[in-house]
Order: sequence, then C-alpha cells, then structure tokens
Amino acid sequence: MPGLVVRGVRYEVEEGGSGAAVVLLHGFTGGLETWDAHLRALDGLRAIRLDMLGHGRSEAPADPARYRMEEVVEDLAAILDALAVERAAVVGYSMGGRVALRFGLAHPERCWALVLESASPGIAEAEERERRIEADEHLARLLETEGIEAFVRYWESLPLWATQERLPQEVRQALRAQRLAQRPYGLANSLRGLGAGRDRSVLDRLGGLRLPVLLITGALDEKYVALAAAMRARLPDARWVNVPGAGHAVHLEAPETFTQVVSEFLRAHAPSRAERGVQ
Repeated sequence: MPGLVVRGVRYEVEEGGSGAAVVLLHGFTGGLETWDAHLRALDGLRAIRLDMLGHGRSEAPADPARYRMEEVVEDLAAILDALAVERAAVVGYSMGGRVALRFGLAHPERCWALVLESASPGIAEAEERERRIEADEHLARLLETEGIEAFVRYWESLPLWATQERLPQEVRQALRAQRLAQRPYGLANSLRGLGAGRDRSVLDRLGGLRLPVLLITGALDEKYVALAAAMRARLPDARWVNVPGAGHAVHLEAPETFTQVVSEFLRAHAPSRAERGVQ
C-alpha cells in the first residue's frame, strides 16, 4: 500500500493477510523487512509492518522532538485508526519493543497482546539516563559528521552485537545493507528523540497492564535478561522465553525458535471473529 500520512508525518506501511491484526515494530537501524522471515508465524492473521520515523522509507522529520515516545505512540494509534483496526497485538524488537510496551500502557483497549523482544522498561536512575543521552548524542554527531558508513562500522563493533559474528554470511550482509541504506539525519534525530535515555522506567506501572505479554530474550544478552526478569516479576499475565545461545537479536540468531514461540503465543490469544465483531 502507499505511504500513510498520520498526524502530519508519512509512514511506510505494508500489510497482508486477514484475521486479528498484528503490528510489527523493528529496532533502531532496522526496517519493516526485519520481519520478512517470520511472516509465516502470522498465517491466519493480518500483519501490519511499518518503517519507524527516520527509518527506511518513512518520513524523517527535522525536529527530534517529533520522534519522542509520546508522539510515536499516538502515531501508532492513528495508524490503527486509518487502517480501521480496533485492537491489535503489537510485536516489537528492542527500540520497537519499548514503543510496543508504552503503547500497551497508553492504549490497553487497543491491544489484545504484546510481544516484547529484547525490550527495556526504561531507565530508573536520572544519572544513567543522562549518560545514555550523552552516548546517543555522540552517535548522532558521528552520523552527521562522518556519515553512515563510519557509523555502521562503529555500531557493528559494539559488544551488544558480538554474538552476531556467528550469523551466516548472507544474513550479516543483508543486515549491514539494511543499516547502510538508512539516512544519517533520520537515525540521528531518532537517537535524540527516541533514544533509551529519554525513557523513564515504567516498571511500577506494569502491575496494571492486564494484557497477555510474551517476553523474549537471548540468554547471552545478560542486560536484557535482567530487564525481562524484572518485567516478568511485575506483569500479571506474562510468559518469558529465554533462548539459549542467542544474543540481543533473537529473531536473527534463533529464527526458527523465534517464529515458533511467537506463532504459538499469538494463536493462543488471538480474538475470534465474533470477538472482533466480524460476521
């Protein structure tokens, strides 16, 4: 489908299938093609994929404030309205997982489930948030001064991605191509507006989230394993799958496990035609 303009910005949106709606949100430097290999998990469901602001073929506003979490959450609600979707499951990876969680908290009536892969509930300590903001500003300046190739070389050297060195060569090449295709100013503004340092912790709000939630982590990703454990302890209705031998990007590092786990979870919780008001 053509780009969708909501709240004054254009999103690249693709959808396919029919049934209960599922929205798929990629991570930083990613795009809607992140989910190509996992669409079979959504057979019998209506899959809605989009490029986040500043990524892929979606618009990249000049003002970093337009990328803020509260803005993106309301954009997602407007996208559902434009597609005549009352309720959806929201699947998010990393940055997309943060957006999915905040959307579920802001609009629980619009969700029937959440799937959070390697997602953070936010940063509690003010000093830690400031350090993260400074680190993201460093990355933004690297993008603006040295360009996308220098940034990708640095980004791929971070310890978070060390486990991806074991991926098949063709997968690594496709991932690098996806990163190199991004616009430097779009990524820079995304870092400044939607970076993790901008998110206060929502752990104390999770007890009121009355939705089925699937948490997925890679067992080698120790930071996010700890974050998932903290979320699982507070969520009323959550399942946590910690995948052995995988790091931050479980959908890449253990794709068959990821697809199976997500498929089973969504099918177990998808609303029926009657519940969706379909005759």
